[in-house]
Amino acid sequence: MTDAELVVRIQSAVVAIRSRIADVGGDPDRVRLVAVTKGHSGAVVAAAAAAGLCDVGESYVQELVAKVFALESRTALEGGGDPPPLRWHMIGQLQRNKVRQAAPHVSLWQSVDRLSLAAEIAQRAPGAAVLVQVDVAGRPGRGGCAPERVASLVEGCGDLGLRVGGLMTVGPQGPPEAVRAGFRVVRDLADQLGLEERSMGMSADLEAAVAEGSTMIRVGTALFGPRNGLPGVGK
Repeated sequence: MTDAELVVRIQSAVVAIRSRIADVGGDPDRVRLVAVTKGHSGAVVAAAAAAGLCDVGESYVQELVAKVFALESRTALEGGGDPPPLRWHMIGQLQRNKVRQAAPHVSLWQSVDRLSLAAEIAQRAPGAAVLVQVDVAGRPGRGGCAPERVASLVEGCGDLGLRVGGLMTVGPQGPPEAVRAGFRVVRDLADQLGLEERSMGMSADLEAAVAEGSTMIRVGTALFGPRNGLPGVGK
């Protein structure tokens, strides 16, 4: 597949996703798409940018940083100029000792789930934009703080000088109503705290998330297919 063909494929996927958003009453122009490129190459990230997707989500710091430099090298080989204008989102569980490496590149830290992590981000990236991750599924290893602790963590982040724009969650598994109920918890918390952003929903559950007020969805499979389905994909 050529670069041009890849861009067209991604553009078609974006149209399909925006149609899904509209079908459940969402505004496709106001729900932001974050392209989750975990496991894909820098070439796929460049194609996503060429297709108009400027928000890119990564789960692992090492992979994010490698792609930043890969895109810079790609741009230089193609004749110079600036690399694609991307906003990198850190969406995975984050260890404090990885913050320093990611700080020069991350535009939005979506997975802040404890005050010690917030303090490290505040030290390495003063005034950074963050979302507080809420655990509505109760699944070990997925990150997030308990709903009853969200208000105090939001306050703590603000005290550290971080800009808390909203909340983020990974939806629970189960029947549609259970999924929607999880997203509703986050929506209600955001309303109570006066926060605008609700990063909720991925490829499989974006309809439920949008129906419950998501302003940002994190989409990988619906854009790119499985991680072994496009050129340059990691195993």
